Amino acid sequence: MTSHAALDLTLIPAQNSPQTPRPAVLVLPGGGYGKTSDHEAEPVGEWLAGLGIHAFVLRYRVAPHRHPAPLSDAKAAMLWIRNGDHGMAVDTSRVGVLGFSAGGHLAATLSTAVPCDDPALDIADAVPDLSILCYPVVSFTSAAHQGSIDNLLGTSPSSDLLQRMSAELNTTSAAPPAFLWHTADDGAVPVENTFAYARALIEHGVPAEVHVFPHGRHGLGLAWEESGPDEWTSLCSRWLDRQGWTGT
Repeated sequence: MTSHAALDLTLIPAQNSPQTPRPAVLVLPGGGYGKTSDHEAEPVGEWLAGLGIHAFVLRYRVAPHRHPAPLSDAKAAMLWIRNGDHGMAVDTSRVGVLGFSAGGHLAATLSTAVPCDDPALDIADAVPDLSILCYPVVSFTSAAHQGSIDNLLGTSPSSDLLQRMSAELNTTSAAPPAFLWHTADDGAVPVENTFAYARALIEHGVPAEVHVFPHGRHGLGLAWEESGPDEWTSLCSRWLDRQGWTGT
């Protein structure tokens, strides 16, 4: 593993193909914009590396930092993955993002090109080529996770800002294809968030694969010890294979 000097970013190289240009995925752990959860960080990177994908795990800034700090970190990380001096053979045409919960919100806002008001970062290369959203926070206007809103935007954000940070309201045909999963009885982030983003993608002609499992607590991560949601990694691996990201 290596790290980026300015960002809290850890690189986990793809296994078995160190010299061949490989896809890369930026991993964004959840934590309600108040922390970045350990079990949604490096273990997920190790899983991706096992699929032959370089993983870059970002511990983006959280509260008391406010928007646009996390989004600026994510965009800077995307640009460094594509252009940076990390010494890894990255296929710069295949750089994706994977996010959990609030990290899923960050991944969705990254995918929908929400601006962070920095011309050096608000460019096309900062938009991922695909996204994987795991029980994501998506909307700040409907079925919202209040804790994420408070931590990211403060306690009295304007209605305009809430709409600007709702990924389903900013989706266009330029958004990347997405794999989404959620549990129907998620008690923290309602499954309506996943439905809202998937619906927006489909309405704009963007491919989306969605899996909703009947039961499972919020924050499952890799979920390898949970019956039902434990299937998400296999389903996602097959989806990545169909995208041409896990072959030789």
